[in-house]
Amino acid sequence: MLRTIDLRGTRPTSPELLALVPRAATDVHAALEPARVLIDDVRKRGSHALLDQSERFDRVRPASVRVPADELASALASLDPGVRAAIEATIERVRAASAAQVPAPKTTVLAPGAVIEQRWHPVARVGLYVPGGKAVYPSSVVMNVVPAQVAGVRSIALASPAQAEHGGRVHPTVAGVAALLGIDEVYAMGGAGAIGAFAYGVPDLGLESVQRVTGPGNVFVAAAKRLVAGVTGIDAEAGPTDILVIADAAADPDFVAADLVSQAEHDELAASVLVTDSADLARAVTHRLEARVAETRHTERVRQAVTGPQSAVVLVDDLDQAADFANAFAPEHLEIQVTDVDAVLARIDNAGAIFVGPYSPVSLGDYAAGSNHVLPTGGTARSVSGLSAATFLRPQQVVRYDEAALREVAPVIAALSAEEDLPAHGAAVTARFEARRDDSSGPSRG
Repeated sequence: MLRTIDLRGTRPTSPELLALVPRAATDVHAALEPARVLIDDVRKRGSHALLDQSERFDRVRPASVRVPADELASALASLDPGVRAAIEATIERVRAASAAQVPAPKTTVLAPGAVIEQRWHPVARVGLYVPGGKAVYPSSVVMNVVPAQVAGVRSIALASPAQAEHGGRVHPTVAGVAALLGIDEVYAMGGAGAIGAFAYGVPDLGLESVQRVTGPGNVFVAAAKRLVAGVTGIDAEAGPTDILVIADAAADPDFVAADLVSQAEHDELAASVLVTDSADLARAVTHRLEARVAETRHTERVRQAVTGPQSAVVLVDDLDQAADFANAFAPEHLEIQVTDVDAVLARIDNAGAIFVGPYSPVSLGDYAAGSNHVLPTGGTARSVSGLSAATFLRPQQVVRYDEAALREVAPVIAALSAEEDLPAHGAAVTARFEARRDDSSGPSRG
């Protein structure tokens, strides 16, 4: 079922490992041009383009793109009590973990009267994307909204695709959770068009452009984020999900198989990868995987994902090589199920989130761990991190020097400005210490 990549007896270099990692045949690069067309259409035709795109991709034309206030209130009132309780528990955990991600202001005194203050200031307005399609994701509402609120963002807009099963409305659970969190600016729009709408604004909807777009989605959402990154900030290209499990002979093969299936059920392009130094474990996991794929509700979707080119069993000589492969793959979700966890963890550089031990499955992070499940996919964890309160914050330095402190450093500025042939830089400092001209005579009254 899972194809095998056998690295035993070899020691590939980092570039060679990058070439070996399994990836989906459809990647973000291939989706760039279709996404560009959809974004340009929204820029030209506004809400009409968004409605047409909903009809085309979501099989329904919403009555309106902006979700009315009474619809949000009704969705909140209709939330299943059990679901509401679970969401409230998740909100509490994510809010506590997000608060720990806000750096404290710091003041550095370089000399008497020479002070640099470091503060973390929130962006003013953000657009949060909650996917639809194959599943409903109220948990993604929490994962997007709570860190933004903790960071102090004042203006929050949320988008989620229109649902044919609900008459063109945003899924009522998504709408209800948004309302529970106090979000009243919600739009029934999805895909690349929604990302473009956030980035550029839609005047005929009264939708103002945002300073940052966040949230998971499919490959076209990820492509759209890449396209608008020069116009607005983004969190990461969170496209089709992936999981990589590092496991040794002591791991429970059924636990591993269950975790591989749990992510494969998201999308046919989802990647499920096992890296192990035990051929016996690999065989046992493959056996249990076949059984679990046959038993799960979304059998065909899962089967396509685990048999696709993005999924594999990777056999290695030792766990050092397993860590090297994981760093090259840069998984969205990394599970470490080995006897000596700390030894492997110490070698990990690139991962969106790391789940340690047999009782920390990725599903825990998807819902109730308190960590955030909006994470970089497709290997982008090599350079970016997952969504957090810090995503919505910008570090700013506030400089406070008095006259004596500036006078002390004036020779440094003079020397450097002369070396760089920028004399006006130095003059801006020396002007403050030159004898003041006598301007008391004023103009003549002739």
